[in-house]
Amino acid sequence: MLLQNKNILVMGVANKWSIAWGVAKQLKIFGANVVFSYYGETSLKNLEKLLAEEKFEGAHLVECNVTVDSEIEQAFEKLGKSVPVLHGLVHSIAHSKKEELAGRYADTSRDGFQLAHDISAYSFVAVCKYAEKLMTEGGCCVAMTYLGGERVVKNYNIMGVAKASLEASVKYLAHDFGAQNIRINAISAGPIRTLAAKGVSGFGDLIKNFEEKAPLHRLVTQEEVGKTAVYLLSDLASGVTGENIHVDCGYHVLGY
Repeated sequence: MLLQNKNILVMGVANKWSIAWGVAKQLKIFGANVVFSYYGETSLKNLEKLLAEEKFEGAHLVECNVTVDSEIEQAFEKLGKSVPVLHGLVHSIAHSKKEELAGRYADTSRDGFQLAHDISAYSFVAVCKYAEKLMTEGGCCVAMTYLGGERVVKNYNIMGVAKASLEASVKYLAHDFGAQNIRINAISAGPIRTLAAKGVSGFGDLIKNFEEKAPLHRLVTQEEVGKTAVYLLSDLASGVTGENIHVDCGYHVLGY
């Protein structure tokens, strides 16, 4: 029970195929008290339905619009009333215009650039800032990223650049919060068939290429990503911060 009596907020569950949901299930298995964020009535209903279907009991729910600072602040104030001490946070939120995920990166629109960075990168900075106030016993914040933030991945375009910003933010936040014993890390997961991934043009070809070339010759699973999050959020990783751990069946080590 590595995470027994630990309160951990999971942000970004859209459905049972979400990486965030795979993480949440592992957190529960290892003893954590899981809190979920949602945004809007549709998100709330979908989340409540999923929790009921999966018999995921005892979870707190809090609404949070990560694009508005005042609403983030209100969300964490509300969270603090039911969960006085927060020990961990998992940020699995990313978004861009679908039309920006095809063709040339050079044709990215200005507003598309701003949107992707705001939701996919800056929102992590913002929620960490407010989570700090509740992490009075120290803690860890984990962001979800992808290899497209380090290398060019066809049709990933603006999301790759936003992920690069996110990964740089992890390092700077690790420096900012280290004195409070708050660790900041990222997990770079291999491609998983999520709802968001389907928005990437040519995703089927990307999957086929990945399976052929990755050293383990298969896709990574939600469970494997979740177990890595458990490690980072537990005391086993007490000396790890500013790190980006690849959970991608070894694909990132290739030179082609």
